[in-house]
Order: sequence, then structure tokens, then C-alpha cells
Amino acid sequence: MREGWTDERLDDLSGSLAEFRSEMKDELRAVRREMNDEFGAVRHEMKEEFGALRREMKEEFGAVRCEMKLEFGAVRREMKEEFGAMRIEAKEESGSLHTRFDRLQQTMIQLGGLVIAALIGLIATQL
Repeated sequence: MREGWTDERLDDLSGSLAEFRSEMKDELRAVRREMNDEFGAVRHEMKEEFGALRREMKEEFGAVRCEMKLEFGAVRREMKEEFGAMRIEAKEESGSLHTRFDRLQQTMIQLGGLVIAALIGLIATQL
């Protein structure tokens, strides 16, 4: 047989629910405090780690910049020396080239003179 809901049973149930509700509120507050504390600790730890990472990266990038600056300086000096040597070599070769062109020009003039003399001789023999 089922019992009916009496005022006394409803009052007991209401008191139990009020007590349960109060316990749940307290428990939720405790969980929130714990979460806030943990999140605060995680934030602090992350801030320290990111700061350390930032410092380490700054040092490493500074070292890389310095190394690159030295290497680029060495490459620049090497290129300057090589281009200087190429200029000297090109000047020497251009002198030789000028001499060759002068000889070619003399040969062409002589050949032209020979052709003109031959034409004059041919014309003279035909008249």
C-alpha cells in the first residue's frame, strides 16, 4: 500500500532539499575557488615559461644575426677581391684584344690596297 504525501513528509522533503541545495552551493563555491587558484597558478607558470622562451629566442636570434653579419661581411670581401681580380684580368685581355683588332685592321687595309692595285692592273691591261 502506498503512503500519501502528508504535510509532515513534505516538510521533511523540503528541509532535505534545502540542506542539499546549501551543500551543493558550498561545494560549487569550493570547486570555483579551487579552479580559480589552479588557473591562477597555471597562468603564472605560463607567464614565466613564455618569458623564459622569449629571452632564449632573443638571445638565439641575436647570435644568429651576429653570425650572419660576419658571414655576409666575409662574402662581401671575397666578392670584392674576386671582382677586382676580374677587372685586372679584363684590362689585360682588352689590351691584347685591341692589338688583335689593330692587326686585323692593318691586314684588311693591305688586302684592300692589293685588290685596288689588282683592279688598276686589270683595267690597264684591258685598255
